[in-house]
Amino acid sequence: MKWLQEVFNVRKPVIAMCHLQPLPGDPGYDKEGGIAKVLDLARKDLKALQDGGVDAVMFSNEFSLPYLTTVEPITYTTMARIIGELKHDITIPYGVNVLWDPKASIDLAVATDALFVREIFTGVYASDFGLWNTNVGSVVRHRMHVGGEHVRLLFNIVPEAASYLGQRNIVDIAKSTVFNNKPDALCVSGLTAGAETDSSVLKAVKDAVPGTAVFANTGVRLSNVQQQLSIADGTVTATTFKRDGVFENEVDVKRVKEFMDKVKEIR
Repeated sequence: MKWLQEVFNVRKPVIAMCHLQPLPGDPGYDKEGGIAKVLDLARKDLKALQDGGVDAVMFSNEFSLPYLTTVEPITYTTMARIIGELKHDITIPYGVNVLWDPKASIDLAVATDALFVREIFTGVYASDFGLWNTNVGSVVRHRMHVGGEHVRLLFNIVPEAASYLGQRNIVDIAKSTVFNNKPDALCVSGLTAGAETDSSVLKAVKDAVPGTAVFANTGVRLSNVQQQLSIADGTVTATTFKRDGVFENEVDVKRVKEFMDKVKEIR
């Protein structure tokens, strides 16, 4: 897990999500506001997250609901434009996540010099988006083909809004995922964005793969961050940073600072 220190320069890093508003082609896209509005809101959220002291940021098309498992090119090309225009404003390590398409995420990371991606790389699921299949062997070979060997892969092994089709428990999934794929980290999630990650599940995964970084991927907030970081090697955090802790709202720098002050006490 030496890579965590190399990439984030801290123990138990907090990766904050910079959620992009609906993009061209998405049902919720604001055609009148256009890409300029998406960019403006992203820039404001990025500034609030950095001013609040987070350790890293990850850009995602979080509001491209309902999600595709193979995204349209307009999604990741627009994300590349936005990140490119924000690049001179970014002062901390950053990653990307094109929901829910691992190859597109890697392509975007290579195109924008992102250091890490988070995705569903393995497993077959029954989900809100239909039958959700993966092909991790193809994805990691694609990473090699496009020159993305340096991009760290964060495997989400408890997908939101989905259930693993095989009769396997989370410990077996964690062990076989690490054995077969050598992920840089595992991410453990709740049911949806903002839903608390079950600490007992988080601990079971960490105990099963002590040599692999494990992130609490959803629902970490001021009231539970001490417990979560007593188990996890870091967090991926978003909703608690929003105004009033509401997923759809903009980032509130005061909430970010309060959370990060607590994290610094813990660390």
